[in-house]
Amino acid sequence: MIARSSRSAAAVVLAAAAVLTACSSPGKAKPVPASYYLALGDSLSQGVQPDAAGASVETGQGYPDLVYAVLRRDRPGLELVRLGCPGETTKTMLHGGICRYPQRSQLAAAVAFLRAHRDHTLLITIDIGANDPQSCGSQPSLTKLASCIGEAPEAATNLAAILASLRAAGGPGVRIVGMSYYLPELAEWRHGWLGHAVALVSERLAVTYNDLLNSAYAKAGVGVANVFAAFDTTDFGDQMTVPGVGTVPRNVALICKWTWECAASPRGPNQHANPAGYQVIANQILKVAGLPADA
Repeated sequence: MIARSSRSAAAVVLAAAAVLTACSSPGKAKPVPASYYLALGDSLSQGVQPDAAGASVETGQGYPDLVYAVLRRDRPGLELVRLGCPGETTKTMLHGGICRYPQRSQLAAAVAFLRAHRDHTLLITIDIGANDPQSCGSQPSLTKLASCIGEAPEAATNLAAILASLRAAGGPGVRIVGMSYYLPELAEWRHGWLGHAVALVSERLAVTYNDLLNSAYAKAGVGVANVFAAFDTTDFGDQMTVPGVGTVPRNVALICKWTWECAASPRGPNQHANPAGYQVIANQILKVAGLPADA
C-alpha cells in the first residue's frame, strides 16, 4: 500500500509538471542564444575594391566575409555584423564625422552593440590607423615625412582608447583580433630612382608606425594578425618576376600581386587588397584567433 500510494503521488506530480511545461512553452523549444562576429575598422573591413570604372566600392569579398565563411561552418547560427567605415581614422572612429551611425561614431555603435549582446559575441576584428597619416604616402618631401612621423603617437593613443572601450563593453572574455598593415607605397618602386627612394623611406616609416599600433594592441591584450609580415613588407632583397611589371623586389611583387596598386587603368592604381590579398589577411586573422587558417 505504501509503495502503491507513492507511485500514485509521483504520477500526479509528473502529470502536473507536464501540464505546467506545456502551458509555459506551447510546443516551442527554448531558442539557442545567437552569436555574432563584429567587424570594425576602415575600408578593408568593408571589402572595398575598384569597380570596372575605377571607383572604390564596397564588396562582399573583404576579409570579414572570408573569416565569416570559415567560422560559420561549425556555427550555422553565426551572424556577421559589419560597422566599418571607408576612410575612417582612429580620430573619426572615436568621434564620428565620416560615416553615419545612430550613435554618431563607429565606436559608439560598436559599444552599443556589444552591450546589447554581451557574452554572445564570438569574435571582434578591427583594422584602424591606415588613414591617420594622410600626409604620408608617395610624397617624398621632408615636410610631409616629418608630419607623418608626428601623427603616429596620436593614432596609437586613440587606438588604445578604442580598445579599452571595446573591452569594457564586450567583457574580459571577448576575443578581439587587430591587424598590422601592408604598404601600398612599395609600388612606387616601379618608377625609377625617385620611386625607389619613396619605397625605401616609406618602408622605414611603416615599420615604426606598425610597431606603435602593435604596442597599443599588446598593452590591451589583443592579438595582432601580422599582415605586415605576411606581405613580406621589409624584403627588398629577394627578386620576383611579375607579369606586366617585370622583376622587382619581393615586397613590391606581393603588393602588385595582392592589391590593385599595379593594375592597369582604370582599376589601378588602387591601394585596396584584391580577392587574393583579402584571403591573405583573413588567413592571418584566423591564425591569431586560434581557428582554421584555410578558407
